[in-house]
Amino acid sequence: MLKPIFAYFSGFVVLSIIIGFLIGEIVTGPAATATESLLTDLPVHSVKIPSSDGTYIYGWLVHGEQDGNGAVLLVHSIRSNRVEMLSRARFLTAQGYHVLLIDLQAHGETPGDRITFGARESENVETSINFLRKTFPNERIAAIGVSLGAAAIVLAKHDLKLSAVVVESLHPTIEEAVENRLKLFLGEPGKFFLPLLLAQISFFTDTPIEELSPIKRINNLNSPLLIISGTNDKHTTPPETARLFDAAREPKELWIVPGAGHFNMHDYAGRTYEQEVLDFLSHYLNPR
Repeated sequence: MLKPIFAYFSGFVVLSIIIGFLIGEIVTGPAATATESLLTDLPVHSVKIPSSDGTYIYGWLVHGEQDGNGAVLLVHSIRSNRVEMLSRARFLTAQGYHVLLIDLQAHGETPGDRITFGARESENVETSINFLRKTFPNERIAAIGVSLGAAAIVLAKHDLKLSAVVVESLHPTIEEAVENRLKLFLGEPGKFFLPLLLAQISFFTDTPIEELSPIKRINNLNSPLLIISGTNDKHTTPPETARLFDAAREPKELWIVPGAGHFNMHDYAGRTYEQEVLDFLSHYLNPR
């Protein structure tokens, strides 16, 4: 009697480990996409920014009409690329801002063997900010990041010295981010795979899990901060966003978008989004 039960339990454990490994492989696998050949309605200049690892960060640079308005780095979400941020670049450049859109490592055309949930991506952000400083030495600089892009900004190891930061749909901890997604795809039983998947993420990214939680680093972000999330976001819930906001230092603002889920806030809120972001940026990039 015990043998069949033991065999069943052993088989279940082995199957769970295999499933956890496969999920980890899928989640951290690169999301390479050809973006350079895309035709855009913006006068973009292709850039290859040298990285410390000997590779390049690929992106587009769009010049504003004149100097003095500021420059903005746009950082896309997970398994996406710089194209996701084009709509934001349009309204920002229309207001005179210089804009840099990048492909994070292991995304778009920027090389990388694993998505690391902000560990290596934060280095891309630091390098891109330094590029903007050299290109526009007299400009104030801001950054807008979505999901993974937001985490990459917050998890930067050095003070980015930004004049303003906007983060959208940002999770407070990697544990909550993974658990919420497991429950969305697999229901409550999905929580069973949480330890396995976290172990896989730590293994594949070569980073301790605790170093991938923005809430532990957001107080180090020495910049005016606007946090944006949605009332219907099940990937990062409003209470989780509230905890993240509470952990951040002043000056800070919080905008919870009514009816919005975990998707492109600009697409969803349109001109309201533009006005909120422009008001925030102009206050800190173009103080009167």
